[in-house]
Amino acid sequence: MTKEEATPKTKQQKINQKEPIAAIATPVGEGGIAVIRVSGKNAVGKVNEAFRGKDLTKQDSHTVHFGNIVDQDDNVVDEVLTTLFHSPKSYTGEETVEISCHGGVLVTQAVLETMLDLGIRSAEPGEFTQRAFLNGKMELSQAEAVADLIHAKSQKAMDAAHQQLEGQLGKHIKQFRQQIIDATAMVELELDFVEEDVEFADKEELERLLKELDEEIDKLLATYETGRLVKHGVKTVFIGLPNAGKSTLLNTLVGKDRAIVTDIAGTTRDTIDVDWSYDGLRFKLTDTAGLRDTEDVIEAEGVKRSQEAFEKADLAVYLKDLSKELTQEEREDIAKFQKAAGETPFVLIGTKNDIALDIEDERMDYDLKISALEGEKIDELKKLMKQRALENKEYDSSSLLVTSSRHRDALQNAQKNVRSALQALDQGMTGDFLSIDLRSALKDLGTITGEITTEDILDSIFSRFCIGK
Repeated sequence: MTKEEATPKTKQQKINQKEPIAAIATPVGEGGIAVIRVSGKNAVGKVNEAFRGKDLTKQDSHTVHFGNIVDQDDNVVDEVLTTLFHSPKSYTGEETVEISCHGGVLVTQAVLETMLDLGIRSAEPGEFTQRAFLNGKMELSQAEAVADLIHAKSQKAMDAAHQQLEGQLGKHIKQFRQQIIDATAMVELELDFVEEDVEFADKEELERLLKELDEEIDKLLATYETGRLVKHGVKTVFIGLPNAGKSTLLNTLVGKDRAIVTDIAGTTRDTIDVDWSYDGLRFKLTDTAGLRDTEDVIEAEGVKRSQEAFEKADLAVYLKDLSKELTQEEREDIAKFQKAAGETPFVLIGTKNDIALDIEDERMDYDLKISALEGEKIDELKKLMKQRALENKEYDSSSLLVTSSRHRDALQNAQKNVRSALQALDQGMTGDFLSIDLRSALKDLGTITGEITTEDILDSIFSRFCIGK
């Protein structure tokens, strides 16, 4: 592949059959079955050399055959089922065989090593999906969605990955590219007839088209923050004074004793991170050391890490122990964190409501008062956390979300070039300047779907895939 090249994705694209590769496609461990995937030039013929059953080279695509895999000494390695996929009707577009053997570390590895002994190369991470992309079986954004689907840790993350896998993002990008192509055609018409002093057929139409494109890109970019939270989870930090009930609340939410709980102030000396999902949304809960001045070196380091976790949070939950009187110092502490949160959603929760002091404090406006130990108002807290996490972020399960920072950057660059073209148009600059901006925007959008790509981009994307996919 050249350093930069266009890779058109069409159904008529010629399949490039590379050297055969093999990998275990299922998690390694004990189980009912495991699958070894083999793909590439003459993959069926290679597997057939170690298969004892029907002649696989004479069988139809999408058929399954029982037999034995044998080693070079004709010793049986395992009883298997082989599933054939002839080119181009396979995941990669190449000749592909999937070998279903008994699950287990040793037997699965033995079947794989038998394939490697035939001269088949061990696959690199994501190499099967990369071949599928290069053979036009999917767009680059769809290939990335495969990894997102595998790594999804919440229902909403899985839904977002499915949307991209179905090509919804690619559909939008293709529309954007077509608009730019139409605009570029209008601009370059002037360049083709520069000697005849031909002007734009309709300058107002060009301006309308570019402004519409700018607005559509803006709408898609506006979904990124929500997409980021859906994909990576909402970084939620519990802060407050020692013994405010942070660890008890974390344990209650996750349903197990993940953090140590005692009556001794300062028990939690380091941040504790736990994944928790509610209503399809993933939260990355962080229990922090109690915020106070201390001469204990270890506890002081914990307080420092608590501050750092707060600064990186997507949602800050300050817990106030209602069984203790609110001091002026704590009031100032709450106000300080509320101000420091800035645009980050900040929730003030009163804890230990089951043993709360009978004091009316009209000046402190709690979002909710709970008792984690008694389970009081915990369901209301869960709903509140989700509501505040997605505050000012429009979300609908059917809405397309931009979840990749790479896609966001490409869209931002494209929008920048579109706006530059609009500015040049407004200033009455010649078509050659407009054409440069428009072609740059076209290139930026092409990096999302893979019409334009580089080796660096592909290496970065597929390196995060698991081996076997």
